[in-house]
Amino acid sequence: MHIVKLRVKFDKAINGPLMSSIIEGYEYDIFISYRQKDNKHDGWVTEFIKNLKGELESTFKEDISVYFDINPHDGLLETYDVDASLKEKLKCLIFVPILSRTYCDIKSFAWKHEFEAFVNMASQDRFGLKVKLSNGNIASRVLPIRIYDLDPSDSALFESVIGGVIRSVDFIYLSTGVNRPLLPKEEKPLENLNHNNYRDQINKVGNALKEIVFAMVLASGTTDSAQKVGTSYLPESGRKRHDFIIGGLIVLLALLFPGIVFLPKFFKNEKTIEKTVAVLPFINDSPSDSNLYFMNGLMEDVLIHLQSIKDLTPRSRISAEKFRNTSKTIPEIAKELGVNYVVEGVGRRSGNLIKLNINLYKIIKKEVRIWGHSYDQEIHDARDVFRIESQLSEEIAQKLDAVITPQEKQRIEKAPTANLAAYEDYLLGKSYLNRFFHQDFDVAMQHFELAKDKDTNYALAYVGISEVWTIRAISSYSSSEEATPNALAAFNKAYKLDSTLAEVYVCRSWIQNYLMYDYQGAEISCKKALSLNPNNTDVRTGYANLLVTLGRLNEAAEQIEIALNLDPMNLNSKGPYCMIMFCSRRYDDAISGFNELLKIDPENGFVLDNLPLALHMAGRYSEALRVWESAFSIYFKGKANIFKQDNKLKSYVEILNLQGDNLARNLRTKYINPTEIAQIYACAGNKRRTLDMLEYALAKHDPNLPYILRYPIFDFLKDDVRYKNLSYKLNLP
Repeated sequence: MHIVKLRVKFDKAINGPLMSSIIEGYEYDIFISYRQKDNKHDGWVTEFIKNLKGELESTFKEDISVYFDINPHDGLLETYDVDASLKEKLKCLIFVPILSRTYCDIKSFAWKHEFEAFVNMASQDRFGLKVKLSNGNIASRVLPIRIYDLDPSDSALFESVIGGVIRSVDFIYLSTGVNRPLLPKEEKPLENLNHNNYRDQINKVGNALKEIVFAMVLASGTTDSAQKVGTSYLPESGRKRHDFIIGGLIVLLALLFPGIVFLPKFFKNEKTIEKTVAVLPFINDSPSDSNLYFMNGLMEDVLIHLQSIKDLTPRSRISAEKFRNTSKTIPEIAKELGVNYVVEGVGRRSGNLIKLNINLYKIIKKEVRIWGHSYDQEIHDARDVFRIESQLSEEIAQKLDAVITPQEKQRIEKAPTANLAAYEDYLLGKSYLNRFFHQDFDVAMQHFELAKDKDTNYALAYVGISEVWTIRAISSYSSSEEATPNALAAFNKAYKLDSTLAEVYVCRSWIQNYLMYDYQGAEISCKKALSLNPNNTDVRTGYANLLVTLGRLNEAAEQIEIALNLDPMNLNSKGPYCMIMFCSRRYDDAISGFNELLKIDPENGFVLDNLPLALHMAGRYSEALRVWESAFSIYFKGKANIFKQDNKLKSYVEILNLQGDNLARNLRTKYINPTEIAQIYACAGNKRRTLDMLEYALAKHDPNLPYILRYPIFDFLKDDVRYKNLSYKLNLP
């Protein structure tokens, strides 16, 4: 066992004096964890430690103790007690795992006895696993160093232990067919797709370690250590002046206190206006209506940029879409959407020329135009379009006095593709996918495939392909056996191309939740997507659905409430809200909500599938039959629809059993998610056939199975061994 004693030579831990942490009660400041096999070939980890040593010596005033085991074999000797040998050494401030293709292995020594052991230990000590930095941000005491582009499954495994997303400093060299650790001296640095510089990354590690150590020192109240770390931002004279000013302010506040209490109007600022904003559909003033999809896409991209700014609360596209071609005034629209600001635009595209006229209105008591701008741009490639979108988004945010973080600005200004034709196909694919009809899925897929073919590095095109496959499986248009490998292949490509996109993590959460039954991984993906785009309604709604599956109905209601506040007219959020009411046994509320949705969209498949279930649980059987008849008339075109027959002499239960049997027979020629048939049998009280179909759903990996098992219609099965076995196999809490 060896440790690195900074500014001192390498000492043997057994014979030499051990350095304690700068905070009393801890053995080391930093613990370096890695798989020894990653150090055997070229000594990468040893080289990293050597460079980190020099960086930390120039970063901290005080010596920092680092535990680093240079033993060539994983783990301790057979005669050693693992817990006793490592327990003290793991008492450190910061844990630094070297994430490789071999590290994420639950059977390995480093994973089990170092990584997981530290997370458990740190979670229970006085600081906790996460600390608040001086700038107000939160940082984990686990600081990963990533030396390979990990497989998504390995990333998800690591994130499941730390309870959040991987925030690593990356030392990865990527080029065509190459995925390896970054070297201090690269022969072909320009070919590295990540454009990382080894020296800069070492500096980032040093700065990150200093921020975390400083935060822990301040939290511990160890002022002497704080000065030794080199974290006093004021010189001595500055501190004295600072103390004097503070003292003077205290006296001044004491004198002013009566006035503050009794004369608040003199000190009260004008009420801050909430930064709620709606971006209305851009009016297409082009010579041809064929450019409508382009204007819609431009508007949606601007909206996505605004959604990624945490300091804003934008209404999403679906709510704004209700006001396309409306005769309502701006104040009327603002009132219905519950916003204080409205953006409207008129766009014209003619060949490679784009003209945009954008206006921003502030609505408090009346409509006031506070900003307007005209864009007249010749488009050479897609980057010109993205430049307009990012400029427009940033100017709107600036006029709303919104703070844009450097990370948000970087994401907003990033061009996902330079290929204009690929971008246009992607927009067309999105326009068809948003319609949620079977025939449109095929057209959407064609356009996403074309976008991918025109730019093989276009991550969003692969996201689109993956989403189509997942939605097809959820909607009974494809089996899970067909959809899962295709959805995974497209996602993996997207993730490797760009793992910074919120859309990538939304895509991953869908696959994990519906196609893989990996609920823990799906929750991590949802949280990652929200960290990148906190105002994304689709993520909030998807997360709410996941929480229903996990039986956490109160949390699901919180997420759906946020989604509805962000997008009050979004039917895709109102439907899941009704399902939360249904699963909470609030049947009248669910029925009322479903009926409101049917008034807006009489052929809404989600409502027609689930309203009969709520009516059944409320004992309104004749109404349930009428809705089922309508649903099957629309989606089965009269086939397999016993509801259409003369059923006057048949009981409610007989009709449902006959319909279930008809659907089951149709499984031979047409794929239908078995859960749809199980629901019919459950309402008929047919225990055996319900369980048969639920077990068949498990065998077919029906994407909806974990979710529907929360439905009250299955309450009569709760004590059955076959039903309990289903929950066990699905690993449901």
